[in-house]
Amino acid sequence: MKKSDFFSAHDPRIIPILQNAVIGIAGAGGLGSNIAVSLTRSGIGKLVVADFDKIEPSNLNRQQFFEDQIGMPKVIALLENLNKVSPFTKYQVHEIKLNPENIPLIYKNVDIMVEAFDKAEMKTMLIETWLAKFPNKPIIAASGITGWGKNELLHTRKIDNLYICGDEETDLQAGISPMAPRVGIVANMQANLVLELLLSTK
Repeated sequence: MKKSDFFSAHDPRIIPILQNAVIGIAGAGGLGSNIAVSLTRSGIGKLVVADFDKIEPSNLNRQQFFEDQIGMPKVIALLENLNKVSPFTKYQVHEIKLNPENIPLIYKNVDIMVEAFDKAEMKTMLIETWLAKFPNKPIIAASGITGWGKNELLHTRKIDNLYICGDEETDLQAGISPMAPRVGIVANMQANLVLELLLSTK
């Protein structure tokens, strides 16, 4: 496939901006894998993704993985899948649990950070670390993705360089699981906001 064919539907003015962008994604599960696929299809130049989990059967109902990848590290399987989507994005993956010490090292060169964790404590840790270490770089987080319906509650809120996508209400509850449509919507809100921030000065 030729690059000109892949980007044939894009405004030529935005292609260099997208191809020069480096985006960090923390987490490669329901949010992270969907964000990565959307940004790859959009033509982002480089993605830096970190996660330490392995794929379980229950992940397949909302994450960008397949049955034959069960048991694989998520970042390795995601790399495999993203390479099938586009040869025009570079990928740097880290099979590691993120913490305040390694976040600044792994993501030091990214333009925008995207939070894609399941657990509230990991979300908080990442946001606090990012805002302390990189106060001038945007971070896009998600809050409230569980269940189904209630599209009217989904929104984006901005607090300085922190952006929050979701309904900011729906917590994980017994019997109400994250489901593909709502997870995918919020993931794509985050990915869409990445593009908006990159292209706002076009």
